[in-house]
Amino acid sequence: MGMLVGYMEGTNPEWLTTLQVLGCDTMPLSNGFDGHGLNIQMITRSNKPDVVLCWLHKLISPKPIGLSPKELLHAAIAFNVHVLVACPAEYHSTAERIMEGRLENVRLVEPEEMLKFAKGLIE
Repeated sequence: MGMLVGYMEGTNPEWLTTLQVLGCDTMPLSNGFDGHGLNIQMITRSNKPDVVLCWLHKLISPKPIGLSPKELLHAAIAFNVHVLVACPAEYHSTAERIMEGRLENVRLVEPEEMLKFAKGLIE
C-alpha cells in the first residue's frame, strides 16, 4: 500500500489509525483558516497525498473571504487527488449545491461509510 492520506482537522482518529496500521502514512492538511497542517492549496506534485479525508464544513470558507470549495480544492483537483467529504446522506443534494456542483475526484460519503471508501482507494 504505502499511500499518503491527507486529512483535515476533525477527521475521525479511528479512520486515521486504521489506515495507518494498513500501511498508509497520514499528513495533516489545513483549509487555510484553521492552521491544522499544510494548506491544501499549497500541495504540489511532489507532496500531494493520494487521498484527502475531511468533513464538508472544512471546505466552506467564511463569507467575507469568499473562497469556494472548488477554489480551495484547485490543487487537489489538478493533481488528481481523491477527496472524500464526510456528510450525512440526507444532506448530499444540499452539499452539492453548496459546493457549486460535483467536483472532479470529490465524493460525498456518509460518515459511517468513510473508512470503507478510503480502504477501497488504498487497496
